[in-house]
Amino acid sequence: MKFFVDTADVAEIRALAETGLLDGVTTNPSLIMKADRPMTEVIAEICDVVDGPVSAEVTATKADEMLAEGRKLAKIAPNVTVKVPLTWDGLKACRTLTGEGTMVNVTLCFSAVQALLAAKAGATFVSPFIGRLDDIGLDGMQLIREIRTVFDNYPDLSTQLLAASLRTSNHVRDCALAGADVATIPPATIHKLIEHPLTDKGLDAFLSDWKKTGQTIL
Repeated sequence: MKFFVDTADVAEIRALAETGLLDGVTTNPSLIMKADRPMTEVIAEICDVVDGPVSAEVTATKADEMLAEGRKLAKIAPNVTVKVPLTWDGLKACRTLTGEGTMVNVTLCFSAVQALLAAKAGATFVSPFIGRLDDIGLDGMQLIREIRTVFDNYPDLSTQLLAASLRTSNHVRDCALAGADVATIPPATIHKLIEHPLTDKGLDAFLSDWKKTGQTIL
């Protein structure tokens, strides 16, 4: 499973990219707002740091305006993925942009049939939102399993399942078990993935015993 980070914080992205574990980045208007910088400037800087797909979202709601914004965003760098909402206009824009050779991430997916429509429109990625479904008492992870089954039923569909709105390490684990192609994860959650009390306990014991030997390696 590929790991994307869900942020527009360039310093955080750079630090994670240095680990070699980062496969891409997703942003949205809310994350750009937090960055408090011009969107095109932020996206260009992120694309310089990360070789993989970098999602930049349109803000228009009509297909022709989405296309104009998407084409402008796509010119920033070859690895820009234009992000469009899962609406009829978004799917129209997706079809056109995909035909022009631009990667497209169809976002705000909340059902398997929506994901199927995005795939038929040629989306590179479709982004179902797990946490937001959990918030209203539904099982967000069930949606990931349903989409995986649908896509596997039709091998001709090339759209990648990009699990979004992940909030916990368990979400990441369950997405991997369900066969998500990509998980886009907030930086704080990525950092938590490595944490386990038994790892800390074991390391403390090893270091304590090593100290008692009086040895050094260097």
